[in-house]
Amino acid sequence: MQPALDIDSLRALVLVAEYRSFTRAAEALEATQAAISLRLKRLETRLGRRLLERTPRLVQLTPDGAALLTEARHVLAAHDAALAALEAKPQRPLLLGISDQAVGAQLPGLLAQLRGRLPGLRLEVRIGLSRDLSEAFDTGKIDAAILHHVGKTTPRGAELLLRDRLGWFAAPGFEWRAGEPLPLLALAAPCTVRASAIKALDSAKIRWSESFTGGGVGALTAAVAAGLGVAVLGRRARLPGMTEWTKRQRLPELPETAILLQSRVSDPVLSRALREIASAIRADQ
Repeated sequence: MQPALDIDSLRALVLVAEYRSFTRAAEALEATQAAISLRLKRLETRLGRRLLERTPRLVQLTPDGAALLTEARHVLAAHDAALAALEAKPQRPLLLGISDQAVGAQLPGLLAQLRGRLPGLRLEVRIGLSRDLSEAFDTGKIDAAILHHVGKTTPRGAELLLRDRLGWFAAPGFEWRAGEPLPLLALAAPCTVRASAIKALDSAKIRWSESFTGGGVGALTAAVAAGLGVAVLGRRARLPGMTEWTKRQRLPELPETAILLQSRVSDPVLSRALREIASAIRADQ
């Protein structure tokens, strides 16, 4: 008789494999690292196979673990879909605000992974400035917000996900000609990142001109890629291939930033989805 597979153990395996971290998987499942280790040990014992290789710096699947992972995802999707079908009422959506400075280029992949793990989840995402999203949260228009906060202090009631720092970024090969103002690429006001950049340049007595004003980080990174100038971005928001100019061109140091989570979610399904998003952001450092 084939051994039965435990759903909680399979879920732990999938999250450890995706985050490559027992810590992040434990956070997503609201469990301890010891509990996650025990679930995986029991799964390995039941199957009689080693599924993970773990060192102080690395967690990776064995060939048997990799073979099980794809099927484990299918099992979890079917399990969650079956439970969702038995709900007495349709699951309401998770109304989530995200600052694109906070998540950057990882956002599409993060949301796709979440939909794959929670097929019954209804997710409504609003992208915007952190100030606007925080106001929407305060007025009850959204359930939760992932914010990009400039400064070392953490607003009351917000959970710190990780620390980041602003930097000056340009396309490879971009040249700032001597004697000319720095061509600045920035989001439209009011934006705390924009304000930090202008304050730093003025304090350092560096002349600048506004070469591009964008409505979002996607537009801003496109302007950088086109070689229109230099942008201030959170290091998480930069795209692969961008060159950081902070030390290279002796541009002024910029403030530390924080990625924060504000939430009033109490529904277990929506809370789990939010914890998985938070863990994925922490894991991508």
